[in-house]
Amino acid sequence: MKILVVGSGGREHAILWKLKQSPRITKLYCAPGNGGISEIAECVPIDVSDIKGMVSFARENRIDLVVVGPDDPLAAGMVDALENAGLRAFGPRKNAAVIEASKVFAKELMKKYRIPSAAYEVFADSILAKKYISTAKFSLVVKADGLALGKGVIICNTVSEAERAVSSMMDEKKFGNAGQKIVIEEFMTGPEVSVLAFTDGKTMVPMVSSQDHKRAYDNDEGLNTGGMGTFSPSRFYTEELQKQCLETIFIPTMKAMNQECRPFKGVLFFGLMLTGEGPKVLEYNARFGDPETQVVLPLLENDLLEIFEAIIDEKLDTLKISWKKNAAVCVVMASGGYPENYVKGYEIKGLETVKEHSDVIVFHAGSKKEGNCYMTNGGRVLGVTAMAENLEKAREKAYLAVSGIKFKDAHFRRDIGIK
Repeated sequence: MKILVVGSGGREHAILWKLKQSPRITKLYCAPGNGGISEIAECVPIDVSDIKGMVSFARENRIDLVVVGPDDPLAAGMVDALENAGLRAFGPRKNAAVIEASKVFAKELMKKYRIPSAAYEVFADSILAKKYISTAKFSLVVKADGLALGKGVIICNTVSEAERAVSSMMDEKKFGNAGQKIVIEEFMTGPEVSVLAFTDGKTMVPMVSSQDHKRAYDNDEGLNTGGMGTFSPSRFYTEELQKQCLETIFIPTMKAMNQECRPFKGVLFFGLMLTGEGPKVLEYNARFGDPETQVVLPLLENDLLEIFEAIIDEKLDTLKISWKKNAAVCVVMASGGYPENYVKGYEIKGLETVKEHSDVIVFHAGSKKEGNCYMTNGGRVLGVTAMAENLEKAREKAYLAVSGIKFKDAHFRRDIGIK
């Protein structure tokens, strides 16, 4: 089988790394891919937003399955276009991907179907939003309605911080059209857990839990990022909690989307807050999380291709999905200055030292290959994942591997896996 994976980040590298283990796959392509991905797949220079280009390439090269990784092409209807062209594609169609593409849609869905989440208000006018803020209870969270590379969520502790967030999104259009509408919601407290789930619209199979570290610096300080590291499983997510989440959040969400005539087939990501009142939804994503994928897929024992096909064919209930009992930790190495201004084009050295460590994988995100050298080419550059029998040992392995990799102004958090 010939497979095309759409995307260029660490998530796509992890998906391809896992797919490569399937004995049924004869050729892997990635569009556009990155430096590290080029080692295991043929990279094709097609932009992730070029739907026509992807369809043409898949047709001309007789691709058996296209896996769409990022949120933007899913929200734009890439899966619809591929399926309409007679091609098999993994990921939700446009009318289901809206669960991530619009935070207003997601909040209203949860309200309608009584899925536990934070209290909220929606605004399309910055003056009205600021008026609401002036009498609101703090802390609160300001969210851009649309897709903003995981950075459109700002936690505000004061009126001035909240007003600034509203101005940047709605008046200054920091996130473009994504900030035309905003959601202002109550700030929830408790441990945060990420749970990805396979679903074919009829069956929901949660993956092992994970925990993300969004803030740029240690001790959860600094700006929100796309994610500075993850670990799996979460210390807080017990079997009892999983049962509760299945009954009150996971299955109800799947059923709600069916009721709305928006059946969801693919990977549904649940960002959860374990509050004193029980688990509540922080956010939905319509795809594999990044960098959660980089700790979850190394723990998967099944053939990922078989799972993708079962979801497309709505036969997920026929598979028994199992996970290694190990723990995994991923430390993201980013360019200095990320998530704001940073310089690209520095040589990455020491990648060969990773081979000295067992159960360590480096997933490339923002890298490109020039000759025999890897160069930095983005904000998040590498995700260094280590597996071991427990979190402490996995963490130790990951940081030992990180210590051998160097590039100018490299930045990484030193507390991944502690909280």
